Amino acid sequence: MTPPARPARPAGPARDALRRNAGHVASVGLVLMWSSGFVGAVLGTRAGGTPLQLLGWRFTILGVGLALVALLLRVDLSDRRAWGRQALLALLCQAGYLFLVFEGISRGVNGGTAALIAALQPLLVATVAGRLLGERTTAGMWIGMLLGMAGVVVVVSGELGAASTAAAPWWAYLFPAAGMLSLATGTVLTQRLRPPEGLMQSITMQSVVTGVVLMAAATLTGQVVPPTDTGFWAAVLWLVCLSTLGGYVLYVFVTRTQGATVVSVLLYLTPPTTMVWVMLMFGVPITLWAVVGMAVSAVGVVTVLRSRPGAAARRARQREIREAGR
Repeated sequence: MTPPARPARPAGPARDALRRNAGHVASVGLVLMWSSGFVGAVLGTRAGGTPLQLLGWRFTILGVGLALVALLLRVDLSDRRAWGRQALLALLCQAGYLFLVFEGISRGVNGGTAALIAALQPLLVATVAGRLLGERTTAGMWIGMLLGMAGVVVVVSGELGAASTAAAPWWAYLFPAAGMLSLATGTVLTQRLRPPEGLMQSITMQSVVTGVVLMAAATLTGQVVPPTDTGFWAAVLWLVCLSTLGGYVLYVFVTRTQGATVVSVLLYLTPPTTMVWVMLMFGVPITLWAVVGMAVSAVGVVTVLRSRPGAAARRARQREIREAGR
């Protein structure tokens, strides 16, 4: 005699809370993991690596690993149109953005200045999102974005006041500026194209394309041979696990679920969060300017998230669900 089937267990309160707050958890994770990339860049530079070496080996290892996992999981990677879409996004959001920012820093641009330039992206995205993506930007969102920018300015101004950036030639600042434009374009295109590929397909295709492009460039410029310092491979591993498998996967997820404007505004928290990483990893103290800037940026991000069209209705529905579950 077959025993009766056990009734399905109702989801526990912890699982319910995680499901309701999945967007917030992903947003926090995005900021933490995205900020870790700057630490990986410092680790690689200290080990004697160039931007092409560091990024080329990072994405080669990542691309091969993800391709093998995709084959084991029987993920479809045969669609030529999908490869075309993901290749375009890879060139803009990964190869272009990362190389240009890393190259600017290697040319003498202060890290805080590069972060400030990159933080201009949300305003650019918000400006074009309304027309290209159909996303309505409310007055509260603009106020929040301006607060976020003000926080970044406070953080970086304290750093600029403590150290001179005169070592970098004027043209070096064009690298992080071009990187910011590259990521902004990729962010808008992700929402505009709305690629049907799943997350595993997207990240695998983009990593393979980025690895091929960067390693080809490294080969042509004689930078393919990595440094002998083992710290270089520690930096590569750091970037693969935290920045890409953590940061970029969350970047794609939040972009698809919450929109281009929201994910861009979350990047306002990258410069101050990076300072926390640097303090923990390298013992660099956080200044009062950094604390004030982090607080202002946090207020700006919260303002944007709460001012999105339909945010009030979503909060009301969440309250109704919580009250119905009591």
